[in-house]
Amino acid sequence: MEKVVVLNQTHSRHPLLWLIIVFQFSLLFFSAFSAEITARKILKDKSKKSPKVCLEKTDEKVIINNGLVEVTIEKSTGHLLGIKYKGIDNVLETENDNDNRGYWDIVWDHEMYDKLATRHVIIITQSDELVELSFTRVWNKTKDHGISAPVSVDKRYIVRRGVPGVYMYGIFKRRKYFPHTYIHQLRIVFKLKEDKFHFMALSDTQQRIMPRREDREHSHCQVLAYPEAVLLTNPINPKLKGEVDDKYQYSIESKDNKLHGWIADHDAVGFWIITPSDEFRTGGPHKQDLTSHVGPTALSMFVSNHYTGKDIAEFYKERVAWKKAFGPVLIYLNSATFDHAHRYRKSLWKDAKKRLSKEIKSWPYSFAASKDYPHADHRGEVSGQLLVRDKYLHKQLMKAKSAFVGLAAPGRAGSWQTEGKGYQFWTQTDKAGRFSIKNVRRGKYNLYAWVHGFIGNYKLDRNVSVHTGYKKNLGTLIYDPPRSGPTLWEIGIPDRTAAEFFIPDPNPTFVNSILNHDDEKFRQYGLWDRCSDTYPHHDLVFKVGASNYSRDWFFAHVPRRTGNDTKATTWKIKFKLQEVNKSGKYTLQMALAAANFAEVQVRINKPDGSPHFTTNRIGYDNAVARHGIHGLYRLYSINVPGKRLRVGNNTIFLTQTRCKDEFMAVMYDYIRLEGPAV
Repeated sequence: MEKVVVLNQTHSRHPLLWLIIVFQFSLLFFSAFSAEITARKILKDKSKKSPKVCLEKTDEKVIINNGLVEVTIEKSTGHLLGIKYKGIDNVLETENDNDNRGYWDIVWDHEMYDKLATRHVIIITQSDELVELSFTRVWNKTKDHGISAPVSVDKRYIVRRGVPGVYMYGIFKRRKYFPHTYIHQLRIVFKLKEDKFHFMALSDTQQRIMPRREDREHSHCQVLAYPEAVLLTNPINPKLKGEVDDKYQYSIESKDNKLHGWIADHDAVGFWIITPSDEFRTGGPHKQDLTSHVGPTALSMFVSNHYTGKDIAEFYKERVAWKKAFGPVLIYLNSATFDHAHRYRKSLWKDAKKRLSKEIKSWPYSFAASKDYPHADHRGEVSGQLLVRDKYLHKQLMKAKSAFVGLAAPGRAGSWQTEGKGYQFWTQTDKAGRFSIKNVRRGKYNLYAWVHGFIGNYKLDRNVSVHTGYKKNLGTLIYDPPRSGPTLWEIGIPDRTAAEFFIPDPNPTFVNSILNHDDEKFRQYGLWDRCSDTYPHHDLVFKVGASNYSRDWFFAHVPRRTGNDTKATTWKIKFKLQEVNKSGKYTLQMALAAANFAEVQVRINKPDGSPHFTTNRIGYDNAVARHGIHGLYRLYSINVPGKRLRVGNNTIFLTQTRCKDEFMAVMYDYIRLEGPAV
């Protein structure tokens, strides 16, 4: 303390000494500032010194090299032949034919298959910073009818300076004179080096060593209820013996399907598919699809009828022109220092997630050259606030927090989940129900929404036309969910899935260890068969006020197994009413999360005879067999005259009548009985 006083006194008595001290501090500051400038300059110079992008052409191949990756494409077809990275000469399987390594494919009409080989190659951009190539095929009615899918194809490859990977996108076009067709599937497929890539990663929790392709051959496995699902009986890796493998167990919703891939152990190299936007995918944010699976195979899925069936819009009419750009997606490679503790796996996954974040922030990309892929300055933005009005829950308007709000092609409310020809743009609202949908392509849209905790679908009653630079605040929007009267009882949560209901443990002999977390439990194999085990003597009976839906309501209404046969099942909902308005109108709200070749018949207090209501035959989503907790959402508001009900005990009978096989089933999302309006 004394020294401080003396020093202060010295400062006050000797201004020159004070100036010297200030000068010294200034020197230190400017020295640090100069060092920072120098460091930034070094980093800038370092980026400048990153090898430029080079293009080499031969009679058969086109090779793009940026010093980090070397990408080889077949000139005559546009197929990706190889990617050289680090010490791996080709991360793709060189034992495969040229058209079975990295390729686009399409399934059209009556299961016809086309790998979309192209005929011409054009250099779109060539500079030190970037090379973009276009591989094209124009469909010719005289030469191609009945042989190749009636679409013209433009497959694009982009390699950028300093980026260890290749961007891929495609523009598909139909002219008015093209014949009508069905497009069932469109995707990019990568077959990776089988002797290197054994570890698959789909999410923070879904990661593991995978079976080999040979493990799915008859001498190594037992085929289960359908060809995609096998029980590993003699796998190359004995630790996998007794596990189930099924590619549909690795499905993910579009909104979450942004990063997946493989790791080559011993090389400590990762191969990742990064999808920063799902605007070009079909069916909206909740559409499920394949990711990676045994092969090792990695997929970028753009169009498919998985989890929807033919309900999704896949028919392309004659005399109707169509064009759509799919992608870009980034095929990203990374590496780490090998160690025997496998810590490099976490490092590679973490780095891939970091790269995903960077790509999302960069979307829409500024470097893609096609006029069919608009940059940010050619897009628009739509914002607003969504509120919910339901006087039977709350007298005041409620904020639609965490609601999904999106722009999609004009149609009926909810039509976005079966829409596949256009683009969709989705976001979620904040706690106040506010939303902002950014980077929307030019076009005419409807605005749609659904709100967690409320049944039904919202649709704005006017079109939204987006153009370049368009910024529109739609103001406050009010959603009136379907409602006829007060809630008498309810089962489940209106969230468009069956996840809240009872999901049994899998049969111990049919387990996939990648699905050990509760969030993925519904994807275990054979859970449909556990219903007969859970209710061995009679069908499900749910007692309102006594039963618990998370324990007593099975997640899927499936047929009963009886030996080698199956039969229809009837579930009962038992409830009591203290009073009944015989002349009043009651409503049974029945929301379905999935349906597959099913029919639900509803009877009230009469187990036999003609049903009070039937859905008729509905659904093709196959969500039960493909381990999805939902398919397409359906809502039925069923009028129940008061004279059908009784004071005291009542029973609603739900019969799923279709039972030719065990996968004819429905999943309920939510059921509610409403009283007469008050």
